[in-house]
Amino acid sequence: MEFWRLPMDVDEQAATLGELRIIHERCKGCGYCVEFCPLDVLALSDEFNAKGYHPPYLLSENTCLMCGLCEALCPEFAIYCIPAEEGTGKQENKETRE
Repeated sequence: MEFWRLPMDVDEQAATLGELRIIHERCKGCGYCVEFCPLDVLALSDEFNAKGYHPPYLLSENTCLMCGLCEALCPEFAIYCIPAEEGTGKQENKETRE
């Protein structure tokens, strides 16, 4: 499945600070988050989780827009965005294992 269009202003958007968290053990490897990411910052890993699926990982921490599209599309609620608190000034990718 290929995402057939991008938002019209995707080139004008700056990366938003925050954290993208992935709960590997909850992921079923459907790939919706990877396919529909407007900037292609997610990819499916080669490693397996406990259920035998390939969870996603963040390719580039600095280019994620924190748009929340991956979070909205995930049927297992395995990926979510946390906006950065004012004053922290950094973006983190924390992988959560349950």
